[in-house]
Amino acid sequence: MGNRNRIDCIAIIEKYYTKDTPLYNLLIAHSKSVAELAVEIVASHPELGADASFVYEAAMLHDIGIFLTKAPKIFCVGEKPYIMHSLLGAEILRNEKLEAHALVCERHTGAGISAKEIEEQNLPLPKIDIIPISIEEKIVAYADKFFSKSLPNKRKSIAEARASLERFGEETLKRFDEWNKLFS
Repeated sequence: MGNRNRIDCIAIIEKYYTKDTPLYNLLIAHSKSVAELAVEIVASHPELGADASFVYEAAMLHDIGIFLTKAPKIFCVGEKPYIMHSLLGAEILRNEKLEAHALVCERHTGAGISAKEIEEQNLPLPKIDIIPISIEEKIVAYADKFFSKSLPNKRKSIAEARASLERFGEETLKRFDEWNKLFS
């Protein structure tokens, strides 16, 4: 990612969310938790060569699309199924001219989801691979698995994070296990 201009993640979020609403506060708390863990992973693994400032920004923005989804328990009153938040958020970030951030957003759900998994599970997503590719994408997706928006102040154990992915199938669990070896 090199030397690029840092972005103001909060300013971008505030273009789409009303400050100090329950949804805004939940999104900020969740995103900060994910960003802090992601940056810890980068610091613990310099051999991976990940860009810490980019990882922080991408983690802060990875869930920007949730407001467009229907998830009333976490204050989301949009129309789309929650699983689509990654693609919806990626569209927002592309409109903000943040393509690399959009890719992180797009690919973070589960431990990524393959076209095969989308088809087998009849998920409301295009039948394409939306799987993290870059090390930064993998770090943010992995860190995200340790924090649930329904229990925002609790960090999950590895076993709890893994269990939350079981519904996505064996491919997803295999990716998570590979990342766990890489990042632990």
